[in-house]
Amino acid sequence: MRIVRCCGLAVGMVWAGLCLSLSPAAAEGLRVGVFHSDASPEIGSMMAYDRCIEVTDPLSCRGVVILGSGEPIVLCAIDWIGVANEAHDELRQRLAEATGTTPERVSVHALHQHDAPRCDFTAAALLDHYGQEQLYDVRGARQAFERAAEAARSAVERAVPVDGLGLGVAEVEQVASNRRILGEDGKVAATRYTATRDPRLRAAPAGTVDPKLRMISFWNGDEAVAALSYFATHPQSYYRTGKANPDFPGYARDRRQSESGVPHIHFNGAGGNIGAGKWNDGSVEYREILTDRVARAMQAAWEATERSPLRPTDVGWESVSVELPVGEHVDESVLVARLSGQAKDNPELSLLTAAKHLAWLRRVQAGEKIEIGCLRLGTARVLHMPGELFVEYQLAAQQMRPELFVAMAAYGDYGPGYIGTAVAYDEGGYETSDRATRVSPAVEAVLLGAVEKLLRDRTGRP
Repeated sequence: MRIVRCCGLAVGMVWAGLCLSLSPAAAEGLRVGVFHSDASPEIGSMMAYDRCIEVTDPLSCRGVVILGSGEPIVLCAIDWIGVANEAHDELRQRLAEATGTTPERVSVHALHQHDAPRCDFTAAALLDHYGQEQLYDVRGARQAFERAAEAARSAVERAVPVDGLGLGVAEVEQVASNRRILGEDGKVAATRYTATRDPRLRAAPAGTVDPKLRMISFWNGDEAVAALSYFATHPQSYYRTGKANPDFPGYARDRRQSESGVPHIHFNGAGGNIGAGKWNDGSVEYREILTDRVARAMQAAWEATERSPLRPTDVGWESVSVELPVGEHVDESVLVARLSGQAKDNPELSLLTAAKHLAWLRRVQAGEKIEIGCLRLGTARVLHMPGELFVEYQLAAQQMRPELFVAMAAYGDYGPGYIGTAVAYDEGGYETSDRATRVSPAVEAVLLGAVEKLLRDRTGRP
């Protein structure tokens, strides 16, 4: 896997050299620039759950800058568990400044690997304010942001013309399964986590999933400029090792980049309630098995790609700002008491959970909203969503415009935590527990309303 990563970096360097040789005429019309920077944690720094003892394979922050259709559009995916609140704002702002656009036209998403950093400057500041142990590597995150911004700035300078769009779909076999197993009473009887050893849980049906991997590619004549893929699942095969790595979706991505010679950016879809638990017992060998399955689907989607012309008028970006309703359990007085050390007898409310909950609450109280974005590329639409979104949102979006190619990137602003459907909050289960989510059941109507608005055609038809 280290060889795959090294080959992928070599591809990026070769591509950069080709881009630098373009004539001045290449700056006209629709162009795409590709960026890639290191996002690995420092040894000894805090990751999502453990301190980093080794970087098994580098983590990356990568994306594309689309130029020539209004202000630049930036799509970014980072190999971290999540980027939340003021950290999400700051990374978008830095990428916007680096590429000459506005933050509203920058979309940042995490792939959600678990042996990787978490990032929330708002929660980190609260831990400092209340004198608690710092559980975020703020300095390291800002250094990673600076590297990403510099890479994006260079991508603008190296952008190449594009005149074609590729769209491909393939099924990912034996990877995605629903984590929430319902009992006869309609309540969650068990959670099938991403690594599941219990044979009874693994034998249960896969449940509601989106088994399709969707791929978008940009073309300059017969030369592919970049490939973007979308697939919804929790990405970990096994974790809590202290060894940073991009896990199986990242390894599959890097393998395809190495094999195809085309820069590849992968986005996690609405996989909040999806994992590989039916197909994965958490043993080491399953990482390679899951990597193979996703890589095969990426190759199949690439081979199934249908190409069409792409003009500046075929490209657009729209966004709507929404206020997500805070869950009733997010109680400011309880959270402050826990963080200030006045309430130590609540094992369900860890200091980290209290800081994340209070960070989200304070953001909402301050009037901060979540932006939902939609990229238009010919007959394709890509929705850019927050949090650990349930797969039902992705399926609902596809049903709204079945005649279009509809993809979804979730794990945008990580501040809200898990975002279930309205009925899921009555079903129980970990994902909609007071620990995991920070929004109320009313969130479904808000998000689906925003998605429907963004997916309307230019005549206003839903």
